[in-house]
Amino acid sequence: MECVVLAAGEGKRMRPLTAKRPKVMLPLANRPMMEHLILAARETGISDFIFVVGYGEREIRKHFGDGAEFGITITYAPQRHQHGTADAVRSVQDLVTGPFLLMNGDMVLQSKDIAVFCKRPAPCMGISTTDHPGDYGVVLVEGDRVTSLEEKSKKPKSNLINAGAYLFSPDIFDRVEKVRPSARGELELTDALAGLIAERKLGAYRLSYWMDVGHPWDMLDANATLMDRTPAENTGTVEEGVTLRGHVVIGEGSIIKAGTYIEGPCIIGKNCRIGPHAYLRGSTSIGDDCHIGHCTEVKNSIVMSGTKIPHFNYLGDSVVGSNCNFGAGTKVANLRHDHANVRVCGKDTRREKFGAVIGDNVRFGINCSINVGAMIGSNAQFAPNSFIDGCIGENAIIR
Repeated sequence: MECVVLAAGEGKRMRPLTAKRPKVMLPLANRPMMEHLILAARETGISDFIFVVGYGEREIRKHFGDGAEFGITITYAPQRHQHGTADAVRSVQDLVTGPFLLMNGDMVLQSKDIAVFCKRPAPCMGISTTDHPGDYGVVLVEGDRVTSLEEKSKKPKSNLINAGAYLFSPDIFDRVEKVRPSARGELELTDALAGLIAERKLGAYRLSYWMDVGHPWDMLDANATLMDRTPAENTGTVEEGVTLRGHVVIGEGSIIKAGTYIEGPCIIGKNCRIGPHAYLRGSTSIGDDCHIGHCTEVKNSIVMSGTKIPHFNYLGDSVVGSNCNFGAGTKVANLRHDHANVRVCGKDTRREKFGAVIGDNVRFGINCSINVGAMIGSNAQFAPNSFIDGCIGENAIIR
């Protein structure tokens, strides 16, 4: 079976993290999120993949190449103008040769689900449950058939949603060709499914595990889940006086200096310098070429490659882009005094604890204070002793 992965979109809800990379290449457990999906599919025996690419396709092609490094074969289908999911499916019409698995590239699935799903008769939709169905396509089923699909309903009729995984035969292309632009001006795959639903031809398979990564704060849960599945490994250097607890991965060329305490699950990339006397708490991933310095504490956070958090800093429940620099004494708050859910630019994270979303190449002077729910655009610069709150645009300079 061939597997088509939709990876052409920017992921605007993930800004500023997608300012220079496509959403599917954001790191979870120090791998691009799409790589985890590809590896799960590969475990089921799938070896032929078609990637629909567009925004940031150069980074996807550079990382995955022809697939040989991953033991698979990859063909690329460029979608030059992102006109919707139906348009993306249409771009692979001449590349698939039979029944195929179609998946959004920005979700986490387990290989056991993919294996069972692929044995179902096409057409079939993967469905899951959520406590906020209004954010997705809400599904009604009778037996093993989808009977209704309503996009982003204000009054959801169930907690079942379209998970963004499908099993199709080439017959789907005839239906895709008939799709016309929606109210949003896009060619929607769900419009192609309407006829199948009306004819009671669309099957439903309930996934045992599904995680959507729609917003930056969703990355934290996905990151923790994937790190739990990663076995401990140390190919770096650990000095005397370092304490490692639980599953800890230390990449090649990294040095963990004396007095550092690390609680797993924790992943540290290649060529990092950690400590002395640093404290890395559970569910933290540190990218390649990072520095976490003296008396710095990092908890339940994603820190991307090249970022420096050198000394006397605190970072909790946050997502930090690449090549940032934290001045000494800079702190990120992660809990409101009233313990209400943290909101980011007006959006409810549904999290009691959340710190900040920080884009790439951000520079903080010494002793900066970053309030809960701050979103900071790429290339922003902050003077010493700055108080940072709310939404800060790209290239901002605060003196």
